[in-house]
Amino acid sequence: MSMKIRLARGGSKKRPFYAIVAADSRMPRDGRFIEKLGTYNPMLPKDSEERVKMDMERVKYWLGEGAQPTDRVSRMLEAAGELPKKDRANLQKGTPGKAAQARAEEKAAKAAAAEQAANAPAEEAPAQEEAAAAEE
Repeated sequence: MSMKIRLARGGSKKRPFYAIVAADSRMPRDGRFIEKLGTYNPMLPKDSEERVKMDMERVKYWLGEGAQPTDRVSRMLEAAGELPKKDRANLQKGTPGKAAQARAEEKAAKAAAAEQAANAPAEEAPAQEEAAAAEE
């Protein structure tokens, strides 16, 4: 039986509350589980101690039995110091596409040209003022 330590959602609409459970991986997300190991309340501030509560002895037991934590639960265990921090793939999903990059380059070029145009008269203006002062 392949075991997972994962989140089971509870709470009402737009007010999530999760139970950290040990469950058979074939069971539904909010379905049957073997043991409740803790809770996670994402509505609380990140620095709150009440946000994530886990029974660490039972979590260690299930990890020893071969249960695999999901990505979100493994991040919580890493923050608690139970699992070593692992390198994750930094996928390029958030980078803009080619067209958006081209628009950004054009915008940057226009901004640089405008800045250059704004700076050019400012440099000539003191020279003209000096020349006018010398004529008087």
